[in-house]
Amino acid sequence: MPTLSIIVPLFNEERTIAAICDALHNLCPDAELIFVDDGSRDQSLSRLHTHIRPSDIVLTKENGGKGSAIRLGLTRASGTYTIIQDADLEYDPGEISLLLAHAIAHPGHAVFGSRFLKKNPNLYKRFLWGNKAITLFINMLFKTKLTDTYTCYKLFPTDVMRSLPLKANGFELETELCCYPALQGIPIDEIPISYSPRSLEEGKKIRLRDAWRGCVTALGIRYFCPLSRILR
Repeated sequence: MPTLSIIVPLFNEERTIAAICDALHNLCPDAELIFVDDGSRDQSLSRLHTHIRPSDIVLTKENGGKGSAIRLGLTRASGTYTIIQDADLEYDPGEISLLLAHAIAHPGHAVFGSRFLKKNPNLYKRFLWGNKAITLFINMLFKTKLTDTYTCYKLFPTDVMRSLPLKANGFELETELCCYPALQGIPIDEIPISYSPRSLEEGKKIRLRDAWRGCVTALGIRYFCPLSRILR
């Protein structure tokens, strides 16, 4: 059983998939890598196959959104812990070890990498304020003190992550990964991480509408999930 499983959802990432594969192999050599191609229409899948190790897992599916890809990857995770890694170069895989070390030192905790606990560049103010707005909204609803709810780097004990009733197909899964632990009383710790944002032209996929969908998802979980009674 590996200590860490890394789920890598990808959709039309032909420009960066080779680099992220090499980075993960070099910086996380003992991790179980699970690549999930979410119906890419470019050369992502073929380029992926030229860079994977024999031990790496590659899953393919029709396009359904990042959340659906992560949920599929989670079914194959066999590590003690699981983290998500986007298939671009915005997040530094070299910092995954920091999250894992913190998780091992704090059993039962989820560990998020926050882009706002250290100075990082930002390309689009509307995305910055969208993230801050939904983070504030989730904190108000669930009595949490998070700084970056839509960070990619969310690390959980795998059995804990599987216990969450995840349903979202899109970016709303980020909301679910914040709200359901709050309902279950699972502590979430944040540590600072680096961030190198890419532009829309370079393939950035999240949009402001995803923040709105995240707010709707948070409301639904807060007031209609049976677990929400513990906050009342």
